[in-house]
Amino acid sequence: MEPPFPGMDPYLEHSSLWPDVHHRIISTACDYLQARIAPGYIAQITPYVALEQIEIAAPRRALVPDIGVYEREPAAIAAASVDAPTLTGVALAEIPTRYARIEIRSVVDETLVTAIELLSPVNKRPGPDGADAYEKKRQDLFMSGVHLLEIDLLRGGKRPNLARPDPLPSAPYFVFLSRVERWPAIDIWTCPLQQPLPTVPVPLRRPDPDAPLPLTRLVHQVYRNARYDLRIDYRQPPPPPDLSPEDAAWLDAHLRAKGLRP
Repeated sequence: MEPPFPGMDPYLEHSSLWPDVHHRIISTACDYLQARIAPGYIAQITPYVALEQIEIAAPRRALVPDIGVYEREPAAIAAASVDAPTLTGVALAEIPTRYARIEIRSVVDETLVTAIELLSPVNKRPGPDGADAYEKKRQDLFMSGVHLLEIDLLRGGKRPNLARPDPLPSAPYFVFLSRVERWPAIDIWTCPLQQPLPTVPVPLRRPDPDAPLPLTRLVHQVYRNARYDLRIDYRQPPPPPDLSPEDAAWLDAHLRAKGLRP
């Protein structure tokens, strides 16, 4: 099935799906860039591990309980009247999750030229082990004279810090680019749900031209190759956080027009 959204699919943000989405986008983007920046540069994938809260369906993962109730003989258990539960929920498990970033290095001296971050939930989670740690890494990159491209395809969590006093415009997704020669200015792309994702520049060393990174093309290629249509039920609402009323109304009408909702 073709990707149903013109740009980013918010259903790909589901906690059980995003680690795979992240891995595939990084790998696809790295291969795409490598073909366009050779022979002067190499694009390499640098992995890291983060603890993420991921919703795991019960049949897929066995967890060891703190207290076990074991059956000895059916006759030994007396019938009892019990109340039915009011609700049924799904537990979140903290799972070590593999993520990665792209580093573009000069072939001549292997110096890091550009870092590309596809933000993960841990990068945006408030606290010293989440957004605070990511902000420290950003500052280290700023101070080391490295271009930084940040791709934020997650609606939830804390956006990368900006000095501007006014808030970012209302949009579900953003791309941020810090060029060495223009720092502390940061170029920002807003990415509405109703539109394709932008093709953004990946800066290299002067005088080499930027390499284009077509985000819609890459995300849609990943969607097709991974057959995410087999794992997503578009009759259900997208994962949290809630969409704005305008985006929610557009999404419902769009999916109905695509025949994905009754």
